[in-house]
Formats: sequence, structure tokens, C-alpha cells
Amino acid sequence: MNSIAKSLLKLVKHGRAVWLRSSSAHSGKQHPRKLVLGIETSCDDTGAAVVDDAGNVLGEALHCQKEVHLQAGGIIPVVAQQLHRENIDQVVKEALSVSGVSVHELAAVATTVKPGLALSLEVGLQYSLNLVNKYQKPFIPIHHMEAHALTIRLTHRVEFPFLVLLLSGGHCILAVAQGVSDFLLLGQSIDIAPGDMLDKVARRLSLRKHPECHSMAGGKAIEHLAQNGNRQQHAFRLPMQQYRNCDFSFSGLQSLVNKAIIQKEKEEGIQEGEILSCVKDIAAAVQHAVAVHII
Repeated sequence: MNSIAKSLLKLVKHGRAVWLRSSSAHSGKQHPRKLVLGIETSCDDTGAAVVDDAGNVLGEALHCQKEVHLQAGGIIPVVAQQLHRENIDQVVKEALSVSGVSVHELAAVATTVKPGLALSLEVGLQYSLNLVNKYQKPFIPIHHMEAHALTIRLTHRVEFPFLVLLLSGGHCILAVAQGVSDFLLLGQSIDIAPGDMLDKVARRLSLRKHPECHSMAGGKAIEHLAQNGNRQQHAFRLPMQQYRNCDFSFSGLQSLVNKAIIQKEKEEGIQEGEILSCVKDIAAAVQHAVAVHII
């Protein structure tokens, strides 16, 4: 990595925006609006899109790693990193091609730098730093949870401030969006995220072996089975009922579910890895408990 890229990386790690100004104008077609190339590699999907300053998506491309990670029963960081490396260049080129825009016409490159899987983030960051260094473009580091919160403003007229609840496999955040990059944190998970918990419960229930769920991720499998389950067959104590704040907790709930699964396996005389006859009821009860806790 050259000295400019190293300096960029250092600034990004400290959360500062970086702008590389070009000293020469590019010839060719000029767009009346500013165009930004966005690059996303925070987890297991490699994504890129070109957006104008009015919020219009001119072109996008995505490489999904879902099938690979399903076979492994979860996301393996080193595998995700390698797949990002193999596909990021093609994804970016496809997004530019679909949008009909060349790199020279871009006003900036915006890339997810946190939070996420470190190995995955590194791929997108290094690719972007090489790109902005080569073409002398401004670089905009993006906090991807803030980006999730602001996405609504691309499709609807929503004025600041507004309340936002961000739920994912890695996060559970309740905040007030007061402006771009201006958020008031009200509460967050003090341990694991709801998506992470549901994935772990799905693995413990061996839902990949269930005939209806073999091609589904954990959370989706839980939701699917819950539709035909009776949640009243299992009652799980809700977390943090004694606290009067906006924080969340899911690890204790996961422990209660695991104990219930072990008990049911003993009652049915089956081993871990086999499918319980009451699996749909457990899925319904787990989903209900998570939803009620969040609400």
C-alpha cells in the first residue's frame, strides 16, 4: 500500500472523513448531478451501487454468499473475505456499467468502514482506497448502521428528527436520528443481537435438516416454522423486565430456549441433531418472546 492509501486508512480508523481533491478536470460527458459510488462488504454480501445527489439509484450489483455459508451452518469470516476478494472488482464494474457511468464521472466513493466483520470490511476498504488513489476521488467512510437508519429518506419524505429501530444479525439499536451523522442512542443490546440469537437457536434445533428449511438461513427458518406453531406450548421468561430503560438482552433468552430444547429431547428420547416433534411450537414461542421483548 502506498503512502496516500496508508494515510487514508489511518484517518478512516479514527472515524474521520477523507477528501482527495483532484487537481485536473476530466474530459468527456458531464452529469448535471453529483454521482457517488457506494461499496458494501461489511458481512457476507458484496454490493455496489451508483447514486446521484437526489437519491436515485442509477445502477447496482450484488454478489450473494448465502448458499456457501448455508452449507457451513453460518458465516465463516475467512471464507467471506476470500469471496469478497474474488468478486468485488466484477461487482463494482457491473454497477458502473448498468448505471452508464465511468469512474472519471464520479464525485466520490463511499464505502462501509464499520461496524461489521473486520476481514470483510478490509476488502472493501482496500479496494476503495486503491480506487480513490488511482482516480484522485474523494473518499467517504460510511457507518453502515447509520446508513440503514437513513435509507428511508431515499424513498420517503421523512424529516429529522425521527425514531429508528435497527435490528439485524449483529445489532439491536434504538435511536433518534437528529441529522446526518447525528444520532441520539436510546438503547442497544447489552450482549448479542436478535438475529444472532435466532441463528443459534436454529442451529441448536438442526433446522437445516428440516425438510421445509434446508435452504433457509436460521432466522428465516424460525419465522417459517413459527407460522404453524403454537407459541402457548412454551413460555419463555422475557429479559430485563426489572429494568426501566431502552436496552435489550438476548443471551439469557437463548439459554432458556436451549434448556427447553434439551428437556424436550430427553422427553422424546432423541439425540442432539435430530428434529423435535414440537419444533414448530418452539419456533413460535421463541419468535414471540423476541418480538415482545423488542416491543
